[in-house]
Amino acid sequence: MLRTIFVFGGIAGLIVGVPLFLMTVGLKGHPPMPWGMAIGYTTMLIALSAVFVAIKRRRDVEGGGVIRFWPAFGMGLAISLVAGVIYVLSWEAALAVSGIDFAADYGREVIAQKRAAGASAAELARLTKDMAAFATQYADPLYRLPMTFAEIFPVGVLVSLISAALLRNPRFLPARG
Repeated sequence: MLRTIFVFGGIAGLIVGVPLFLMTVGLKGHPPMPWGMAIGYTTMLIALSAVFVAIKRRRDVEGGGVIRFWPAFGMGLAISLVAGVIYVLSWEAALAVSGIDFAADYGREVIAQKRAAGASAAELARLTKDMAAFATQYADPLYRLPMTFAEIFPVGVLVSLISAALLRNPRFLPARG
């Protein structure tokens, strides 16, 4: 099972990590914010479909068509963990290669959006202070690494939960003869 976790976790990590790296380096960290998030989370869902495939394979090939919920869920979480680590490493590599200051760029974008929405001077001042504090925190790897991991892992938990719930039923997508 450990081999399966690393193989499918590695596949998922590469599916999500390579586009993240290429998009960050290629666009120098300046994709339009809504598009960047949509592309990012769509890629995460596609990548984490490896969880479903791995659980189904384990059920059909190694489990004789049966898998219990908790082992399936645990396997999904482990695959998500491996994919999440690769995602974090891809983000760190993209930051190092591109030289972008993500926190500062993000802060400027958020402030510009609030300004365009007609925020008051007091709101903008408070937001500017908050974004400066965020930039300081984000510079610390002990803050940045878990924060980056927290972008992908909840998606992995959700995919693992749904996959385990569906695939515990041997009649759901049964193995072909």
